[in-house]
Amino acid sequence: MLKNDMLEEWDREALFHPSTHLAQFERGEAPQRIVTGGEGAFIEDRDGNRLLDAFAGLYCVNVGYGRTEIAEAIAEQAHALAYYHSYVGQGHEAGIRLAKMVIDRAPEHMSKVYFGLGGSDANETNVKLVWYYNNVLGRPEKKKIISRWRGYHGSGLVTGSLTGLHLFHKHFDLPLDRILHTEPAYFFRRPDLDMTEADFVAHCAAELEALIEQEGPETIAAFIGEPVMGTGGIVPPPAGYWEAITPILERHDILLIADEVVTGFGRLGSMWGSEHYGLKPDLMTVAKGLTSAYAPLSGSIVSEKMWKVLAEGTDEFGPFGHGWTYSAHPIGAAAGIANLKLVDELGLVENAAKVGNHFVSAMQAALIEHPNVGEVRGEGMLCAVEFVEDKGSRSFYDPAGKVAGAVVAEMAKQGVIARAMPQGDIIGYAPPLCLTTEEADQVVAATAKAVRVVLG
Repeated sequence: MLKNDMLEEWDREALFHPSTHLAQFERGEAPQRIVTGGEGAFIEDRDGNRLLDAFAGLYCVNVGYGRTEIAEAIAEQAHALAYYHSYVGQGHEAGIRLAKMVIDRAPEHMSKVYFGLGGSDANETNVKLVWYYNNVLGRPEKKKIISRWRGYHGSGLVTGSLTGLHLFHKHFDLPLDRILHTEPAYFFRRPDLDMTEADFVAHCAAELEALIEQEGPETIAAFIGEPVMGTGGIVPPPAGYWEAITPILERHDILLIADEVVTGFGRLGSMWGSEHYGLKPDLMTVAKGLTSAYAPLSGSIVSEKMWKVLAEGTDEFGPFGHGWTYSAHPIGAAAGIANLKLVDELGLVENAAKVGNHFVSAMQAALIEHPNVGEVRGEGMLCAVEFVEDKGSRSFYDPAGKVAGAVVAEMAKQGVIARAMPQGDIIGYAPPLCLTTEEADQVVAATAKAVRVVLG
């Protein structure tokens, strides 16, 4: 591709970047990177830098960059049938085949998949499904959704409300009514440092039970949670957390939405986070790993229990009044088919377990003794390093975010990309599932060096 000397200027003049300090970027005060290519776990920018992407874009390029198998599948589909809709029983081979592949891989009790474009719209769909479900059952008051503080479920109106991060609420008049939040499964930030894991799990369960009783169980429709919290800090739950939460939901007839946008399709070293933690969700949200971001696509996977009620509802009320123009888009579906084949053929779920375990262990060994590293945590091919101002009192930096941002900037100078998470001094890692042990060691070495440069 020819280098356009105006590209940097056009970028600041014309493109509205998400999750960006708009004024600083427009003035040229915020950093800019224009990416031109990639292969495996590496990307290249237009300045000629080759960088190991230890965040897989945004947790999503699971099979790695530059997979010609997916590119060729996209091109072949575009030539044959670039678009047709899936409304009123219409369809096409790519959408049907991908749906079968997803359901074949899903937990046994799941029945159908509805395709969208991204995790946000999939969770919007899930909320509508929950509300419709309860209307069919004659429970018009059972509509509230419980999420968790620090959870991430999208940035739309409903999904931004479900998200429990202040950046996505303040100045947007969110959260909306019907959306509630409870204690996150974040043992490191427990309210009392004398709590054991078992104590904290009991605390989380008690907080959830109290919220349900306060609002009235007859008003609570669903609980949504990521098996491992992602954007809130990459936080695996403490032992026994999900085993304590799910009986509460069952007792009050509250549906479980497992947001598998990050964890689905192998990131934890299991096909699903739900499988990893023994969950039996009523709805599952998928997106990133569905196509490895080679094309936009998401899915709402519906349990047989819910499907029967939804189908009965259409017998009573007529056709189901929900849809997207691009649902099951042929090009996205073709990318998904080729992607899932690669996940199987390359053994990426197994690699995520093996290399992920090495990666997290190596990061812990390299950093945990540093006086400003509060915790190194992870599961599968997810890892986080959280910084504290004082390790003994576990006091956090104020303002938060400065240290993690500085470390990430220093890592980039060493050729490694990680992410400063949006709330707190936390660095997140979610590398492609094809990461090798040697590449994992490169990420660890770059992190350790950057921490020494920034913090000593």
